[in-house]
Amino acid sequence: MTRHLLKLSDLSPAEARRIVERGTELKSRREDHQYRPLLGRSLAMLFAKSSTRTRVSFEVGMARLGGHALMLATAQTQLGREEPLADTARVLSRMCDAIMVRNDSQADQEELARCSRVPVINGLSELHHPCQLLADVQTWFEHRGDPKGKIAAWLGDGNNVCNSWIEAARLFGFHLRVASPHQYRPEPAVLEFAGKSVSLLDDPGAAAAGADLLVTDTWTSMGREAERAERMQVLAPFQVDARMMATAGPDAVFMHCLPAHRGEEVTAEVIDGPQSVVWDEAENRLWAQMALLEFLLT
Repeated sequence: MTRHLLKLSDLSPAEARRIVERGTELKSRREDHQYRPLLGRSLAMLFAKSSTRTRVSFEVGMARLGGHALMLATAQTQLGREEPLADTARVLSRMCDAIMVRNDSQADQEELARCSRVPVINGLSELHHPCQLLADVQTWFEHRGDPKGKIAAWLGDGNNVCNSWIEAARLFGFHLRVASPHQYRPEPAVLEFAGKSVSLLDDPGAAAAGADLLVTDTWTSMGREAERAERMQVLAPFQVDARMMATAGPDAVFMHCLPAHRGEEVTAEVIDGPQSVVWDEAENRLWAQMALLEFLLT
């Protein structure tokens, strides 16, 4: 049966943990250029949204594993001329060994997966960003050990990355406190999946208090630019600054999936400070996705 990764909860807790641990193993073998389990394999990368980390990590990851990645901007494919998604999926899955898609429609990704013979990977949608969370949890493991039983705090917009953090809480056994304005709360169905693994709070300070990890994301996601002025005002109390970090646990780390807007969701003092692990987090997109590709294709 073909396995897809459209959301983090498509994995079992054991599978998610296995992929994260394997990412760290592959990272430790970074000088081993003879390991090429995907020799001759190809990954079609469909991009309807701009990208830095997702494109580079998948492209380099396939190359390191011996395979090849094809960059396909959807506007420059027949999708841009209204070819049905189902037809595109059928064609690509006869030529390629996996499909990664980055767009603004979880529903479209599900249709691609239904019609594909090969694994479809969510490189970001409006609802989920599972590959980011594999990298984030790998980074947490590397810096502070197993997150099971620990506390993470999400401060700000309850967006796609937040939804994936919520699913990660249940899969990896930590508790997530989500502090966000009522109009920017996470997806209800995702909250239902997580159950008691997640708490919703109105007060960002209460969410951060004693936490082992603080995480945030840009307040204005791609496609939400028209809401920017309102979001800046409503989300201002949720900024992660030095005072907010000081309320967290003494050994707390800060994460952000990038790109970051210093002075908005996080101050420069925090993201460029000693508790920030964002650069390791960004690098781990490569290793976590290599582990994912290995898992899905071998």
